[in-house]
Amino acid sequence: MVSIEQVSMTFGKEPLFDNLSFLINDKEKIALVGRNGAGKTTLLKLLSGQIQPSAGKVVIPKDMTIGYLPQHMALNSGRTVIEEAELAFQEIKAIEKQIEALNGEIMQRTDYESESYRQLIEDFTHQSERLKMFSANYQADLEKTLLGLGFLRSDFQRQTSEFSGGWRMRIELAKILLRHPDLLLLDEPTNHLDIESIVWLENFLSNTNSALVLVSHDKAFIDAITTRTIELSLGKLYDYKVNYSHYLELRKERREQQIRAYENQQKMIAETEDFIERFRYKPTKAVQVQSRIKQLEKLVRLEVDMEDTSRLHLKFPPAPHSGIQPVEIENLSKWYGDHVILQNVNLSIRRGEKVAFVGKNGEGKSTLVKCIMGEVAYDGILKLGHQVKVGYFAQNQADLLDGELTVFDTIDRVAVGDVRTKIRDILGAFMFGGEASDKKVKVLSGGEKSRLAMIRLLLEPVNLLILDEPTNHLDIQSKNVLKEAIKAFNGTVIIVSHDRDFLDGLVEKIYEFKNKNLREFIGDIHQFLEMRRVEDGIVLTKNTTTATVEEATESVSENKLNYEMRKEWSKKIRKQEKQISDTELAIGKLEQNIAEIEVKLSAGENSPEICDLYKKQSHALEQKMYEWQLLSENLDELKAENPT
Repeated sequence: MVSIEQVSMTFGKEPLFDNLSFLINDKEKIALVGRNGAGKTTLLKLLSGQIQPSAGKVVIPKDMTIGYLPQHMALNSGRTVIEEAELAFQEIKAIEKQIEALNGEIMQRTDYESESYRQLIEDFTHQSERLKMFSANYQADLEKTLLGLGFLRSDFQRQTSEFSGGWRMRIELAKILLRHPDLLLLDEPTNHLDIESIVWLENFLSNTNSALVLVSHDKAFIDAITTRTIELSLGKLYDYKVNYSHYLELRKERREQQIRAYENQQKMIAETEDFIERFRYKPTKAVQVQSRIKQLEKLVRLEVDMEDTSRLHLKFPPAPHSGIQPVEIENLSKWYGDHVILQNVNLSIRRGEKVAFVGKNGEGKSTLVKCIMGEVAYDGILKLGHQVKVGYFAQNQADLLDGELTVFDTIDRVAVGDVRTKIRDILGAFMFGGEASDKKVKVLSGGEKSRLAMIRLLLEPVNLLILDEPTNHLDIQSKNVLKEAIKAFNGTVIIVSHDRDFLDGLVEKIYEFKNKNLREFIGDIHQFLEMRRVEDGIVLTKNTTTATVEEATESVSENKLNYEMRKEWSKKIRKQEKQISDTELAIGKLEQNIAEIEVKLSAGENSPEICDLYKKQSHALEQKMYEWQLLSENLDELKAENPT
């Protein structure tokens, strides 16, 4: 059991949090939630012993082991993946030596009733139980953990220096999990994981005997694992013995009850004070007046918990008109040296669509985004549609900010025109109002940096948004605001994300990147995951573990039928839109021809041939406009037939 006793933490003049107290019990699974900058990471550092509190104390039992995964850490090089992961088992040797020493001491002792002997037995039992957590075949555990976190067997002998920072963080996570510490402290562990690895980690953490304090902004992830929610808000701590979704309901009920109780008390106080004032000087009421005065003096005044009302206000500017197919890709391939990333990829995204790119890390999602942005060379055909203007949020966008600049200067340097007069208003809408706009970027939390980077997307209207992991480091409230803003955006959106809750209800088409190619899935993220579960035989949720073979078979057939229907419907939509696009091109050409003829006519060239050509072109334009109207009506009817 870990005890946090009246802990306060102050940076500068203002306390980050004040007088916090709570207990962490054995095997307990706790979600630590709150806005960006509320102090979640600081509290994890206090629990890990990396920093000391300004006041109060953190009491950690002797010999308790702690595994801490921060958001950022120094990563090791010079070993292969398997060699680095095997460092986790150095602890087995240490435990075995400790058990041997304790056993030797027990054998020599005869003071069986003493407190020190009882403590010796407790230490021996504790270390023995820890040793039992490690499988006899720990090499198999190591491989299973690395595979679960997304590594291939062929990766095991590669140098860690060959991998990106995100993949090396996975190795560190594997080492922590393999040690089976008494207490796990995980700060945003899903930021560098794909959906399949997130599901694996979800199952692992749900079944581990380690106590857990988890900071995550993935609502589905924390809901599946935790049974207690601790909220940090405005320097105070609120403790709920339920998971995150239930906590939201209880928090709302608690505040409503507080407000009702406060209002009732204020009404009673006002009535009592009125009675005292009216009858203060009447001798016949003196006893009652004194009684009421004493009643008010003894009254415990109720307060309503302060609420963090700061809120991200995000609304993308209306999208300028673009061609009907903003992105078209045919037979695109991409190599890095001899390594094939993408091979013969085909993709067509329609105007107004919101699509997700999903798949394991390293399968080419961000690479294809960079191809679309023109940042890397490729083979094949990639066309952006007519008048497409792209707004791009890169995965490492927040890391590219200059830490020495202030928040205001960061935006002032990229803003142009009238926008420069509205910088303060924009910053306020992104919760950088007042003194916060004068903070240096280097002192901001990860979520605050992400919000600052997001402002760039508002500086000018675009019709194609490409967001590569936009929710990393954003708190749950900010993610919800971003999600609603994307829903309301009338342009086209490509989202690279592993956040199931964020994608739920947001995208209607999914492209899965796998085996150097991609495949299209028409439907939402949960339908896609269910299809993958059935295909791969992988249990993605606890609720599906008891499904019978007959139910699974029936589910496969139904999903296949629904998918084929959606695929056929989508094919018809694309065909109709291609006809509309061709018609629009023809209309544009005719309008250009007519404009040229009108120039000649206005210059006095009115020969019978020119007049006849003008009539023919005008008639052809009328026909094409009528054809375009019919095609558009047919398209609307087709879209209304959307199979669910």
